[in-house]
This record gives sequence, C-alpha cells and structure tokens, in this order.
Amino acid sequence: MAETTPICDFGWKAPDFRLPATDGRTYALDELKGPNGILVMFICNHCPYVQAILDRLVRDTKELAALGIASVAISSNDATTYPEDSFPRMKETAAARGFPFPYLYDESQDVARRYGAVCTPDFFGFNRDLGLQYRGRLDESGRDPGPAGAPRELFEAMRMVAETGRGPEKQVPSMGCSIKWKDA
Repeated sequence: MAETTPICDFGWKAPDFRLPATDGRTYALDELKGPNGILVMFICNHCPYVQAILDRLVRDTKELAALGIASVAISSNDATTYPEDSFPRMKETAAARGFPFPYLYDESQDVARRYGAVCTPDFFGFNRDLGLQYRGRLDESGRDPGPAGAPRELFEAMRMVAETGRGPEKQVPSMGCSIKWKDA
C-alpha cells in the first residue's frame, strides 16, 4: 500500500542509533554525520518506488558528500515476511548498486519507530545541529523513474541546508510502499 510522509517538523532532533551495516561495521549517528548535516533514508530492496530512484539516489548522495552532507540508508522491513529485504540481500544490493553510503539493518524496527518512518523511501534531511530541515521526496519519480530533466528536489533542498542550515519551506511529501511492520 502506498503511503506519503508527513509535513516537515522543522528543528525536530534526530534520534541516535547504533546499527549493523552491510560493510560489516556498526555505526552510530554521531560518527556518520557530515560537517553540514546528514541525510537519513529509510529504504528497502523490494519496493518499486525505491528501485525507481536508486540510480539518482546514488548520484545525489555522492554530490551531497562533496557539500559536507553525509548520507545513510536504513532498512527496517520485516524480512520474515519480505525475504528480499533480509540482511544478506541488503549486502547484495549495496554491492551491486555501489552504494556510496552505509546501508544499515534495523531488525528490531526501533529506529524506524523513533524516526516516525512511514514508507520507503522516506527521507530525513538534518542540518549540522541535527535539526530536521527536509522531509520531502527525491524528485517526481513514483513507481517508475521521473523524466530525465526532473527537478532534483532532495538534492537542492540539502544543498540549501549545507549552505544556510535551513531547508525549503515548500516540500512535496515522499511516496512509497509502507514500512513492513512485524506482527505485534
């Protein structure tokens, strides 16, 4: 089922986390953030909305790194119900796509709950003080990639964050597959 993200709660502080990554390391938020901020992305392997943007996401996160914005992706889906989202499959995807960011596994789903993640992809763009400044979409892509010349909404918003510490007032919510929560 498709979900959309809520409106950006400007200044909301990023919850800390410590999660295992596909590269064999374990990362905490503080050691990942860049000098100008961090983009925390909730993604997964199987979602067609994520698959439609992966090439653009890799491109944009590489360019954001040059602006002092670090990026990290987190998968929180229930891998029992969605085996494509298992940790071993995450490792395969990260390697095959050449992810320039750590890809973390939130098996307990605690981090997704603390962030209030609702869909994949779900983007949280924070400034250098870890205050939320962006909660929008990558671009106009949906289940299929948007047109080649589509405005780079997330990239431009995070460039603004890198330069000013503030994100744009107008943001279009991200849309994607709902987070696949474990049965209670």
